Amino acid sequence: MTEVVDVDVGEEQKLSKSQLKRKKQKEKKAREAAAAAASGGDGGDEPESKSEPEPQPKSDETTSSEQKDTAEGGAATTKKKKKKKKKTATKKKKKKKKKKAGGQTCGQRVGQTSPPSIPVSSLFPDGKFPEGEIQEHPGDNNTYRYNSTEKKQQEQNSVDQERLSNIREAAEIHRQVRQDFQKWVKPGMTMIEVAQRIEAGTKALLPADGLKRSWGFPTGVSLNHCAAHYTPNYGDKTVLQHDDVMKVDFGVQINGKIVDCAWTQTFNPKYDELLKAVKDATDTGIKAAGIDVRLCDIGEQIQEVMESYEVELEGKTYPVKAIRNLNGHSIADYTIHAGKSVPIVKNQDTQRMEENEFYAIETFGSTGRGMVLEDMECSHYMKNQEVGFRNLRTKKARELLKHIDNHHGTLAWCRRWLDDAGQKGYLLGLKELMEQDIVHAYPPLCDIKGSYTAQYEHTILLRPHCKEVISRGEDY
Repeated sequence: MTEVVDVDVGEEQKLSKSQLKRKKQKEKKAREAAAAAASGGDGGDEPESKSEPEPQPKSDETTSSEQKDTAEGGAATTKKKKKKKKKTATKKKKKKKKKKAGGQTCGQRVGQTSPPSIPVSSLFPDGKFPEGEIQEHPGDNNTYRYNSTEKKQQEQNSVDQERLSNIREAAEIHRQVRQDFQKWVKPGMTMIEVAQRIEAGTKALLPADGLKRSWGFPTGVSLNHCAAHYTPNYGDKTVLQHDDVMKVDFGVQINGKIVDCAWTQTFNPKYDELLKAVKDATDTGIKAAGIDVRLCDIGEQIQEVMESYEVELEGKTYPVKAIRNLNGHSIADYTIHAGKSVPIVKNQDTQRMEENEFYAIETFGSTGRGMVLEDMECSHYMKNQEVGFRNLRTKKARELLKHIDNHHGTLAWCRRWLDDAGQKGYLLGLKELMEQDIVHAYPPLCDIKGSYTAQYEHTILLRPHCKEVISRGEDY
């Protein structure tokens, strides 16, 4: 950079420090040479020639003067260039930050709002939704699958790409809704507020479109000893407490492809070991699942891991028990329970998992007896797929059945959704549908009062060459 001089100074001050130093050295040598000559020493004319420093300083002085003129003439320009460079550097830094944010993993997309409102399809305009976690199928007989060119080719030919895209989009919606919910939820909220936050987010991110794109089943927010199938009906005044253990279980479906995924939400760290036991058991079940694996073998491994844990509450130690009458399950189009059950304890079911099957691997742990019974007011219902035509007596029953067929089909639903849709006085009609075995009720499932239950669940797809944990996220 050119040095900028703002005031008029003498000739000596115009020289640079290095030039002044050289000048003084030359003058000193000239004086020493002159003194030596005067005293009769050797040196002759050589010192004399060196004693003339004027030409070099003049040249230096000219250069310094030219630099000064250039500096004075270009000072403003130089300052502008400096500012420009600084601005450019700042812009470059900002661009780098944006690039970093855009490289986040699935479930954390730039541009999503809180509460979620931007459809996931808008965040992935190319239609390529994030792939889930990839695992190999277990067992010596499956080791060839992962690197098999033949199996990969078979997968390209046999796997329904539209189905896979629907499943992955539904999973991404689930991730974004739940991760927003986890930051938002806190004690003091009503259970209706809690459930509706999830439902509103899911509806916005789909966006909802009749039976093509909708909730997979009612939002489960079961508390404490209640393990499953609780969502509040209107009029329920229950408030979420600091010491509650809440199982959050909700589904997303696109064209009948249901993603079923759940976790346990707590605010008090005293339950950490209970949650750790169930999460570990679910991950064990996922790892054990795969093509040609017997269902009973999966249950045995889950139980072994689950029941190796214990939890201390209020000075008392409780063994964590697998809830033996709750299971994972296969999933089919518009059918949440498709026929095969995945046990979480050892049993005698020797059925095997098969290629391209779709499963919900879920486990439940309890500090109670490890078995649940139906209890409390019912909120969950679902149409019986096996029933044929029934002659209904009342107009209310016929109207309600028509609404169910049009809006829910064979998917599960809850009473709150009927109220939201403007259905009035439907309870008598609902009773008739249940009496005729057209609709089945699914009441809350509870262990003994005073106990605590926890749940973790993921949806997996058994692809020919690998196993994809569709709903896996950064949270669990």
